[in-house]
Amino acid sequence: MQPEHAGFLRDFYVKAIEEERTATRKVIAAIPEEKHAYTPHPTSRTAFDLAWHIASSHAWFLDSIAKREFSMDSDERPAGIKTVADIVAFYEKQGAEALEKVKNVTPEQMAGIADFFGMKFPLAIYLNFLLLHEVHHRGQLSAYLRPMGAKVPDIYGGSADEPFQMAAEQS
Repeated sequence: MQPEHAGFLRDFYVKAIEEERTATRKVIAAIPEEKHAYTPHPTSRTAFDLAWHIASSHAWFLDSIAKREFSMDSDERPAGIKTVADIVAFYEKQGAEALEKVKNVTPEQMAGIADFFGMKFPLAIYLNFLLLHEVHHRGQLSAYLRPMGAKVPDIYGGSADEPFQMAAEQS
């Protein structure tokens, strides 16, 4: 991959990640605190654990890309993460800080090959991995919401709980 292509991909995916963060934040924030232990099946993660996985892996992916190195860190929740609001705050702060670091990775660095647990691709490609991973797990979590008694936020358009709203006209 040429650096100019990698730089284009970095900019493209950073914008996409910024846009997806809004929907992800809404889905995590929709978890009712009193029902955060909900799980649809005994082998499924709880809503709280799934929300933590989304938030922590989001920051981990971005930090790893910024460092240009992937290492298996613990997915264990810090002791200070006790509520859904704590997860939302972590996602907002850590994710935003890590995304800023990614913006500073040069096109030449983004074009470099990175080893992701045996897979070897240009670093820029892993931004797409992050997007796919997050959208996948956000979809799982959004499917938990209604059975928990929560309202499903709009993600790419309206939901039964938040009907589609036309965007305000831009001049």
